[in-house]
Amino acid sequence: MGVSGSGKSTVAEALADKLGIAFIEGDKLHPKSNVEKMSEGIPLTDDDRWPWLDLIGAELQKGNASGGVVVSCSALKKIYRDHLRKATGGPLAFVYLDGSLELLSRRMGERKGHFMPLSLLQTQLATLEVPTGEPGVVTVSIDTTPDEITKNALAGLKAVTF
Repeated sequence: MGVSGSGKSTVAEALADKLGIAFIEGDKLHPKSNVEKMSEGIPLTDDDRWPWLDLIGAELQKGNASGGVVVSCSALKKIYRDHLRKATGGPLAFVYLDGSLELLSRRMGERKGHFMPLSLLQTQLATLEVPTGEPGVVTVSIDTTPDEITKNALAGLKAVTF
C-alpha cells in the first residue's frame, strides 16, 4: 500500500514471487470511469473508491481461501484498510511503502504509460493516513533498490502477528 509512485506493483509482484502465491495488480480492478478521472487529473472520491475496494476485498477473500494472494492497492485511508480487513475473511497484512515527496515525484516523472499523472501525487499525499500503529502493518522505506525493499518487506512480514 502507498501513494502512486511508491513501487506497489513492483514490490507486490516480487513479494508474490518470493512467497510462491498469486499477484493481482489492483490498478487493473479500477472501473473504467476511475481510470478516466485519474487520467484527466481528477482525484477520486470515496464514492469512486468503494466499488474498487469491494473488488479488491473479493480477490483477497478468494486468495485467502486458496493459499494466499498479494494485491497492490493504495489503501490510503484507515477506513479503506479496515474495509479490506473485514472483507478478506482472514488474516491480512499491509506493506506500507514510505518515501519522500522528492523521490515519489522523480519516480512518477520517469514512468511511461501509466494513467496516474504526477499532478495527483499531492492529493494522494493529502489523503494518506499513515498506518502507524495499525495491526498487521509493515512500514518499508522505498529509498533503496526494489530487491532491498522486497527483502525488508519479507523480513517485516515474518514478524507480523494477528
